[in-house]
Amino acid sequence: MKKIAIVQSNYIPWKGYFDLIALVDEFVLFDDMQYTRRDWRNRNQIKTPQGVQWLTVPVLVKGKYTQKINETEIDGTDWAALHWRAFEQNYRRAPHFEEIAGWLAPIYQSTSTPSHLSTLNRRLLEAVCAYLGIETRITSSSDYALSDGKTERLADLCVQAGADEYISGPAARDYVDAAVFADRGVTLRWFDYAGYPEYPQLWGDFIHGVTVLDLLFNCGKRAPEFMRYVKA
Repeated sequence: MKKIAIVQSNYIPWKGYFDLIALVDEFVLFDDMQYTRRDWRNRNQIKTPQGVQWLTVPVLVKGKYTQKINETEIDGTDWAALHWRAFEQNYRRAPHFEEIAGWLAPIYQSTSTPSHLSTLNRRLLEAVCAYLGIETRITSSSDYALSDGKTERLADLCVQAGADEYISGPAARDYVDAAVFADRGVTLRWFDYAGYPEYPQLWGDFIHGVTVLDLLFNCGKRAPEFMRYVKA
């Protein structure tokens, strides 16, 4: 029984994204889709003494936002130093900052930062997965032939990948047609993000929806204790 998830890449996403990766046998980055503004593709949140702060990777957008995610170029390199400074300023007091910085800082301080958003997102995803011990195969939608139709495209990709079960995020309930998966012999299951336990966190009231780096800086190798499908 092969499980698959198909999700657009996000910039240093929250812990639930990595639980979904850990749950499946293959995780497909659905970056053949249109890039969307003010979304998680190129930004995420950290906690600070002043509250939640957005970290945004500047990108070059052409025309009326018709470009694909994997076509989206990063605008310059100055953002990397700014983001790393934000991590240092707000997490240097965290118990595991130095440990995480050992493998994370080189990504931000490299002289050869990726030119495209998808490449950056994947590099960070793979780095976090390696730290958490997640061994799920990560592929790209461009590795497959994509058909027309929102649900048909997903279901056909599952068939090409040899998947028996498709795990979808709950937001897709608004447009996914379960019958299309059933017709292709693929079982559709919904991932549930509810019920995560709180973990020791800096700066006031607990907030779940920040970047996974918040969990790693604060908990280090104990992070799986506060996740569902990542094994310690």
